[in-house]
This record gives sequence, structure tokens and C-alpha cells, in this order.
Amino acid sequence: MVSLAISFVVLIVGYLVYGRITEKIFAPDDRQTPAIAINDGVDCVPMAKWKAFLVQLLNIAGTGPIFGALMGAVFGPVVFLWIVFGSILGGAVHDYMSGMISARHGGASIAELSGHYLGGVVKWIMRIFSVVLLVLCGTVFVTSPASLLDRLTPAWMNGTFWAIVILAYYLLATLLPIDKLIGRLYPVFGVLLIVMAGAAMGGIIFSGGRYTIPELSLQNLHPDGTPVWPYMFITVACGAVSGFHATQSPMIAKCIRSEKEGRAVFYGAMIGESVIALVWAAAGVAFYGTTQLLSEALKGGAANAVYEISTGVLGGVGGVLAIAGVIVCPITSGDTAFRSARLILAETFHLDQTKIRNRLLITIPLLAVGGLLTWFAVVNDNGFQTIWRYFSWSNQTLAMIALWVATAYLLKNGKYRFGSLLTAFPATFMTAVSITYLLMAQEGFRLNQLVSYIAGAAAAAVLFAYYLYMLLQRIRAGHAAQTV
Repeated sequence: MVSLAISFVVLIVGYLVYGRITEKIFAPDDRQTPAIAINDGVDCVPMAKWKAFLVQLLNIAGTGPIFGALMGAVFGPVVFLWIVFGSILGGAVHDYMSGMISARHGGASIAELSGHYLGGVVKWIMRIFSVVLLVLCGTVFVTSPASLLDRLTPAWMNGTFWAIVILAYYLLATLLPIDKLIGRLYPVFGVLLIVMAGAAMGGIIFSGGRYTIPELSLQNLHPDGTPVWPYMFITVACGAVSGFHATQSPMIAKCIRSEKEGRAVFYGAMIGESVIALVWAAAGVAFYGTTQLLSEALKGGAANAVYEISTGVLGGVGGVLAIAGVIVCPITSGDTAFRSARLILAETFHLDQTKIRNRLLITIPLLAVGGLLTWFAVVNDNGFQTIWRYFSWSNQTLAMIALWVATAYLLKNGKYRFGSLLTAFPATFMTAVSITYLLMAQEGFRLNQLVSYIAGAAAAAVLFAYYLYMLLQRIRAGHAAQTV
């Protein structure tokens, strides 16, 4: 319990201190944001800071920080370290930079920003990669709440029924102006999400000693011996570092009224998500007692584990509250996943999104693909786990690219002495994580562990060396300009 309490404190201090450093390096000013300069009544709409924060939190805090944290907790309390420091030093910086750089470019997507700072080839790669990730994400956020609702409703309301209902809602949320549905529902859902996390944590703490939250340990407690590196860093994505957030932050970058609101909205929402991840990681190990039992519970599906924890810890009424939060949480990320995909495709094909016809032209095919993937997940025993694995790796790879985009932005804008290290270090780290996982994972190249470790480290070293070269070039150019 002490380790968990310290983790919460460190997250708060991280927001107050490292969040301020991040903000100072970016240097927000009084220029007009897209919400003011464009204000198209559909996607660029001014929102109050508190509302923008809650919408951003609901956008990013989907199944990831709940299911991912539970699966990450199978490695043991070492997961606390990744959630805390991954968020402060990587994830929150990633989200802030993605949102603020987008705001400086009229609300452009991460794909467009990649093209601007890393070149045209990267832009097209990112366009395809981002849309694929978002469709996978949207599918994950259909199947997980649908399976949980299936357990709570009459037999005729099965998983297929709820998947159709959720996809119908996604159609409306993707098409309608952001302030008409998302802007009105999300603040309510945000309160529910926060209350739900607090209730789950309270049920564990005030259980009269029935549940024990383990203290921090660096020992790998995974029952199958799966190595912490790189698997835990891929499994726990949304609670620490998540590329999905780079697709969501530009959406809210279109809605903030001032650049100076960015730290609270982007950096703050990521810290909030990490609190949620800590709650569920701790709850998972505490409720089942051992990582072995937690792992066995997860084999029946992450939704099954959430259901057992919620009802077991809080009883009937509290369990309904917690489960409602877990259902709302992924749905409110799935709808914005498809909405973000719509915006990226609109940028790609230059389709004016103030026209409903153009929005339908993109949205219908997107949801059709999502529906097919949902069917695959439902009819296959391991469908959800398969989609989740591919989603997790592509998620972290997108985070890696987004952090390198932010590094290029900082270099180009004169932050070449110490400022660009803010993003270069986590970018290098995520490069090692993503490449190593791709080389050794079952859905990757299945190479020898040592070979994968060496190759992953080498890839990260090469990119960091190139960054240092570009840094040196910028420093020399700066000195030359001062001399002239």
C-alpha cells in the first residue's frame, strides 16, 4: 500500500514540476487557436478548459488503462514504475506535444505533422498506419464493452446485439459536430469514470484486510516467465505511453481556447489516466492475491476479470457503478477513434467536413471495416487477444514516431540545446521497446531473445546518434548566425 500511495504522490508532483518544465520548453503564447481562428461549427469548436480536459480524458482513457493495466499487473508490482515514470517522462510529454504542435498547425493530425517534420514518405506511412491503428482501436473498444454488457443483460441481448448498438452510437458520434453529442455527454461520463476508479480503490483499501496491495518489487512475477522487457512496456500502453493519444490530442487541439490551457488539458489528462491505470493494476493483484490467479482470470477475457473484481470488491450496487464506468470508458474512446480516422482521411483526400455528405462518405466504410473486425473478434475464441496484441504494438510504434516528430519540431524551433532532449530520450526508449518486441514477439519475427535485445538497442542507438548529429548541426548553425 505504501508503494501505491507514493506512486500517486509522484504522479501529482510530476504534473506540477515536470509538466511545468514541458510547458516552459514549448512556450505557449497568446496566438489564436484553431477553435478561435477557424471555428467551423463541426470539429473546431471552442470548449471551456474543464470540459476540454474531461473530453480528452475520456478520449484517451478507454479499455487501455484498465485492461492493459490488469494484463501488465501479471508481471507484478514492477508495473507501478512503468506507469508512473513512463507517464511523467514519456506519455504526458507525448500527449502535450502532440496536442500543442497540432494547435500550431491548425489542428493538423499526427500524420500531417509527421510529413511536415519528417518528410513526405513518413507522412504517407503515418496516414496508413494511423488509420489502421484507429480502426483496430475502435474495434477493441466495441468488443470489450459488448462482452461485458452481454454478461449483465438478458440472453437475447448478446455480444452481437450490443456490438451493433455500440457501432450505431459510433456512427452518430463520428458524424455530429463535436459539441452536440461528445461535448455534452463526456463531462457526465468523466465524473462517472473518476467516481468509479475511486470506488474500486476504496473497496480495496477499506476491505478490513481482506485484500492486500503488494509493495514495489523489481522481481518479474509473470507465471509464464514472459520477460518484462519489452513485453510489459507494450502491454501497458495507455496507462504510460500511448501512440493512440497522438491521434486524439489533435482533436482537442481544435477545441482549446488558449495555448496556455494545454498543460492542464493534455499533460493533466495523461496523469489522470495513469491514476486510473494504477488503481486497476493494484486492484488486479490485490483481488486475486497472486499473479498466477490473475493470469488465469485474464484467460477468460479481460472483461471477465473486471466483472469479478468490481462485484467482488464492491458488491452489487458498487459493482454496477464500477462496471458502468468500465463500459463507458472504452466506448468514449472508440467513438473518437473513428472520428479521428475520419479527420485523417479528410485531410488526405481534401474533403470539406462541414458538409454532411463528405462525412458520410468516409464514416460508413470505416464503420463497415470496424464491424467486420468486431465479428472476427466475437466468433474467434482468441479474437480479442489477437487484435489487442497487434493494437498494442502498433500503438507503441506510433508513440515512438510521434515523439520523434516532437523532437524534430523542437530542433526546428530553436530548442536544440536541452529542450529537444525532453522528447528525444523517450523517443529513443520507445524505439528500443517497439523494435525489440517486433523482432521477438509471436506476431513478429520470433527471433532469439538476445538477438532481439541487441538489434532493438542498436536501432535506438542509431536514431539517437542521428538526433545528436542534427542537434550539432543546429548548434553550429546558431553559432554561425550569431557571428554574422
